[in-house]
Order: sequence, then C-alpha cells, then structure tokens
Amino acid sequence: MSQLQVQQIHYANPILPGFYPDPSIVKAEDYFYLVCSSFEYFPGVPIFRSPDLIHWEQIGNVLDRVSQLDLTGQKSSDGIYAPALRYHEGSFYMITTDVRGIGNFYVTATDPAGPWSDPIRIPYGGIDPSLFFDDDGKVYVTAQQGADYDSHAIQYEIDITTGEALSEPQVVWHGDGGPWTEGPHLYKINGMYYMMSASGGTAKEHREIIGRSEHPYGPFERYPEPILTHRHLDHPIQYLGHADLVEDHHGEWWAVFLGVRLTEDGYSVLGRETFRAPVVWNEGWPHIDNNEGTVSLDMTIQRMPMSVPSQADDNAAIVAGRDDFNEELGPQWMFVRNPSEGACSITDDPGSLTLYGQKANLSDVGQITFIGRRQQHLQACYTTSMTFVPNADGEEAGMCIRRDEDAHYELGVKRSEGRNLIFARLTVRGESKIVYENETEAEQLFLRIESTEKDYKLSCSLDEQDWVSLGTGSARAISPEDFVHKMCFTGAVVGLYATGNGQPSHTPARFDWFDYETS
Repeated sequence: MSQLQVQQIHYANPILPGFYPDPSIVKAEDYFYLVCSSFEYFPGVPIFRSPDLIHWEQIGNVLDRVSQLDLTGQKSSDGIYAPALRYHEGSFYMITTDVRGIGNFYVTATDPAGPWSDPIRIPYGGIDPSLFFDDDGKVYVTAQQGADYDSHAIQYEIDITTGEALSEPQVVWHGDGGPWTEGPHLYKINGMYYMMSASGGTAKEHREIIGRSEHPYGPFERYPEPILTHRHLDHPIQYLGHADLVEDHHGEWWAVFLGVRLTEDGYSVLGRETFRAPVVWNEGWPHIDNNEGTVSLDMTIQRMPMSVPSQADDNAAIVAGRDDFNEELGPQWMFVRNPSEGACSITDDPGSLTLYGQKANLSDVGQITFIGRRQQHLQACYTTSMTFVPNADGEEAGMCIRRDEDAHYELGVKRSEGRNLIFARLTVRGESKIVYENETEAEQLFLRIESTEKDYKLSCSLDEQDWVSLGTGSARAISPEDFVHKMCFTGAVVGLYATGNGQPSHTPARFDWFDYETS
C-alpha cells in the first residue's frame, strides 16, 4: 500500500507522559517541534522533535543559562508559564512569561536545539503570550490579560527584531463567559483569522474555545460550543484544554493539548501531560472532542501516515533505564531554580554525579541542591547508589520524590548530634515527620523509591540484595490536587539532593548511577 494512501494510524496518549503541560507546536521542514511549561525548574522550556507526531525526542531546553532565566527566589509553580513556539523564514521563536521575573519575552534560534538568544522583552500582556506572523509581514502578540472572570485576550503589533510595540494593545477576545480565558493563539487558515483559547481554569471545567473573523483584530464570531473538553464526561482523561494547532505534511490538522489521567480517587501525581488528537473541519470550524470521548489513551484513526522513525516502537521522550553519569547530563535532568556554581558535577569524580549541599533544604524557597527528572509512570522503581559520609551536623544527602516545598518524601543519610543516621522523612502540606532513623557507619548505601497508584515506598540496602523498608507515603499527598497554600501546576519529580540545613556542606555526596525501571 502506498504511503500516500489513507491508513490506520495507531498511537498512545499521552504523547509526552508526566509533567509536560501547556504544549505548543510548530512544523519546520521535515520535523515537528514542541515545547512545554517548566515553572520553577531549570533549565527551562523543554523542547522536543518528532518526524511523525508520535515518536518524540527531547533535543534540549530553550532557556539554559542565567542570562535567559533567573529563578532566584521564585516559589514552586512560579517561573515559566505557557510557552508558544513559532517558525518563520528559517528562524524559531519561543515566547513566554517569567511570572515573578522579567515578565513577557521571547527568544530566537536558527537551530531549535540551541543556542537560543537572550530574552527580548515585550511591553504588554499578563501571561500566555503567543506570536503570529501575517502574510503582509506584520507580527502580532496575543496575550492573556486580567484575572478570573475578567480574563480576556489583548493583541498588538510588534517589531520582531526589537520587541518594540508598533500599536496600542486592543482587547480582542472575551472567551465564552467562563473564568480564566488563557493561552490565546491567533491563526490564519484558508483566508480566515481564528482566535483560539482555553477557558474555565485548568481543572474539571477546562475547555478549548474558538472564534473566527476576516480581520486579525476581529470581531471574532465565537463557535457556540467548546471544540475540546471532557468536562461532562466520565472518562480516564480529564482537564483537557490549552491547545495548539499544527498542519502536517499532507495538509491535515492536529491538536496538542494538556490533560490529566486521574486515578479512581481523583488525583494524579503525574500532573498535566501532553496529548494529541486529529482535528476535523466542518463548515470552516475545527473540531477535536466536545465530550465525545474520541480523545483516548489508545488512538486509532484513518489518516495518511508521515515518516517512520528508525525506532518505530519507542518514544524517546520516555528515558527509562540506567544513567551511569559517564557523559553530559541528558536534557531530561533539571534543577529546582538555578543551581549554585559547583553544587553539581560529573567531572569531580568521573563516572559519578557529585552533589554539594547548600544552606537551603527541600522545604525552603531558595537555592537548593536538587537534580531530578519527571515521573512518567504511576508504577515505577527508582534506585541509586550513594557514597556519602557527612562530618558536620546538618549535612544530609539522598533520594527524593518532590512536588514542591510543601510536599516531598526523602531518604538518605544525615549527621545529627555527632552521629550519622539513615533516615526517611515525609513532608505533607508543609509539615515534616521523620518516619525512620537508625545509626550507620556505612559509606555506601543503595536507596530506592517504588511508586504505585496509591503510595511511595522508601527502602535502603547495604548490598543491593537485602532491602529494609524505611516508610511509606501516600501518593495523593504528592499530587497537585492536594495543595494548601496555592495551586500547584507541576507534577512529581524524582531525583537526588544534598543540603547543609542552614550552612553550605563541603562533604561530597557521590551517586554512581540512577535507575528508572517501569513495571
């Protein structure tokens, strides 16, 4: 059968499992490129590449130096919100918001793997800016403004070389009357301008809506129903919205968007993930899934196929297996805020990852020594080999599953009152509790966190054969749904850490490898 003939295409949702929310996508030459929000994590804005919209590989992070992104003092779920990715005349543009930093800005690159430019700031808009390059050479910024039910979209023209506004902002889109009109994108398709945005907040009422006009500033005729939502549907995927559209090699359209795979008890430690679905056009309107259930975990559709990657059954966005720390850290690894200089090294002791603790610990809003990667499966096992002999009270290192400052579980070794202790600690809603403590003289220790839909099991071993259970923490307490002080927009991140608990630590914590196994 010819590759140009319609065929059955099978793929699994989500296409990016784990905490990868607010996707934005663009096609450039033979590939598709996709970015997601990163909030307090550094480097910021992970970027992926795919030849077929199914198999994705992370090729880097857009914001990978302090001159682009300074997260000092930013709390969890602050930082980088909702990037939008665009491609025009050989250049890539990523526009986003640093919500407690420099505000709205964009960066550019000719190679999407980087390097990207330093930020070019723009003057107007609240969050979620997007760029649109019109046929006449004009470039528009569309951005969210206001809050809650007053949330709307503004739009203005800019000089794309400087970011200077060439027109005053105009209100162009009020949404559908619901709260939080967010993530607006302007498109021109078949001669018509389309304004698409999310509405309803990023939870049960989340939905994607759209309007159209003959002019870039509208007025936009709104389609009376959402074009994407599961808000009235009993379905394993919920919270659908914050979408972006892309046209493929054959002129067919697709949408990427966030969604959440809730457990039976109504939470998910994985956070908001990236899903994909076909777009169907009807009388000039795009349709994705308005409470129909067509967005599913296992997708089978009739479309013309695109290129087939060399590893057709693998999604390289899921980086499981062992990391031996023999080379540069892969792009999936990230820090909480910008790391202190010298706090993390793979050259101090070649073949291992070396961490040095800072004054701040995992419950602090500050510069902490933590390196981790997104949890991408509910059923998984994470194991590491750590060599660490603390010699000053307060020094501590180990393994951690983290949501934010208010929710994290860790196990490892610490020094307290002149004794070295194996310990496990659970922090839930900002309250920390030691659940295991025992004196040790061991220099090397194997640490393990096992995750299930219900809980996390913490254990350690001296020989990687006989494991001692140190405690169990509930998964719900790590989920974004269990927030107290402010909404949580991230998901679970598993990683390695060190701290001096009030003073810098000069004792190295060395990790020989890190295993991520799925069941």
